Amino acid sequence: MKIKPIKANHESFINQLMTEFDHMLKVLSHQTKNSKDTPGIDLPQMKLPEQKVKHTAGLMRINHTGEVCAQALYNGQAMMAKDEKTKNHLLKAAEEEHNHLNWCQSRLDELGAEPSITNPFWYLHSFAIGSFAAFFGDAVSYGFVIETERQVESHLQEHIDDIGEDDPKSLKILQQMQTDEIRHGNDAKNAGGVELPEPVKWVMTGMSKIMKFVSYRI
Repeated sequence: MKIKPIKANHESFINQLMTEFDHMLKVLSHQTKNSKDTPGIDLPQMKLPEQKVKHTAGLMRINHTGEVCAQALYNGQAMMAKDEKTKNHLLKAAEEEHNHLNWCQSRLDELGAEPSITNPFWYLHSFAIGSFAAFFGDAVSYGFVIETERQVESHLQEHIDDIGEDDPKSLKILQQMQTDEIRHGNDAKNAGGVELPEPVKWVMTGMSKIMKFVSYRI
């Protein structure tokens, strides 16, 4: 069996980290590639009360930060994935989540709002979790995808119910995002993902609540 030199492996890992660092900078500075057309792009812009605009912007800021986290989580998992098929699966999901990121950014722009200033922290936090999860094998890594998408689906439904028909442009984006997240969770389950222990789910829920509380405001 041919053994790869330790130095070569080290250099390869450093190169991967540099690539991911470049990807992080592009995500945080909105220099990502073009995505699919934003859902509801042709719908008219409804005149909303100032308070409603501020509230909707807060909700979309939460979802934007969530998509920043998704980019980091999937790329962290893909970088450390033990199987090439798993890596490609995660990168494909990350590409679709990239569409969501741009849709949220587009809606924030229309509402005259900025993304959360805490996004760099959440990116690094999620990348570390994704990388760590991958160490325990692909089944556990997919398990993180299942639980993440389950929680995202739930909070998207809350936002959909909150926004209602008064803002069809935001509503259309959230509905399409929810459809995609449900599919991502099912794909991860079909790929062999396992249910995570309840304490891990509780921690994930707690961190999600902190993220939503902070991102809504700043």
